[in-house]
Amino acid sequence: MMLNRTLRPRILLHLAQALIVTAGLTASTVHAAGPENSNTKTVRLLTIGNSFSRNATRFLDKLATAGGHELIHRPVVVGGASMELHATKALKHQENPDDPAGKYADGSSLQERLAEQPWDVVTIQQASRLSPDVNTYRPFAAQLQKQVQLHAPQSRLLIHETWAYREDDPWFVSPSKNSNNPTTQADMFQKLRAAYFQIADELGVGIIPVGDAFQRTTRDQKWSYHPEAKFDFANAKFPELPDQQNSLHVGWRWRTQKGVKSLAIDGHHANTAGEYLGSCVFYEVLFQEDVTKNSFVPDDLSPPFAAFLRETAHQTVAELNSSRK
Repeated sequence: MMLNRTLRPRILLHLAQALIVTAGLTASTVHAAGPENSNTKTVRLLTIGNSFSRNATRFLDKLATAGGHELIHRPVVVGGASMELHATKALKHQENPDDPAGKYADGSSLQERLAEQPWDVVTIQQASRLSPDVNTYRPFAAQLQKQVQLHAPQSRLLIHETWAYREDDPWFVSPSKNSNNPTTQADMFQKLRAAYFQIADELGVGIIPVGDAFQRTTRDQKWSYHPEAKFDFANAKFPELPDQQNSLHVGWRWRTQKGVKSLAIDGHHANTAGEYLGSCVFYEVLFQEDVTKNSFVPDDLSPPFAAFLRETAHQTVAELNSSRK
């Protein structure tokens, strides 16, 4: 359950700083609360995942500060990591604490990270490429839940639902003939959503519905992204890019390899808009507060689009809460 502490921000910040461990996979972040008020909350969050969990929490600290709250966040991130990778490391460390295979690059174990703070919430997520296949979650989601129960028993485990790739991602434009990957954005979303919710039900835990919020934006008539049909990719010259207005993904960009510039697409990872949307969903769930009233907006987002994304996050969480009562 969330902690509704009303300690003065200065005292609370000192307490957090005293507890925090800065060595490790990534540095924990401590953010002082805004003006003191009776609704100030402190949330200690541990996210176990990969770049998608980092994407979805990029602006969570700034939203917390703008809301007058305190966030202590430790991301345990390995690029491209699946639930299996994190669960396997934990089991190897449990069997032999000296086994390097049970530790992350900084020499720490998942068990140490779980015991590092009195976490309020711990999240897990599946690797995006595996997310549509529910079989890839088993038995690893349950193994991670057991580690959380053993080493952070005071915390609440939540599953972070990731999102589908952009509709012009190569997964869909040029699907592999020897793959069972979804062939459309809608197909990927339907399958990953079913998998996440099935695993959440099996574990008896809640969902942070970031993927639902992405899909809600994708279906919106006004704010959805549409690939530019007229852009001449074959003859494009740096720094020309197609129109990617309202995209939630990084999308088309120029990259340099061996001194040669070429167009490349990242239809997987979230851009600023997607990171803001994901952070707004996390904020709603963790702080149990209407994010539409939050004043923080990233510098490179237009106020109208940002307002739409906050409203989307709010409506997505509200509908989920209503449907799962």
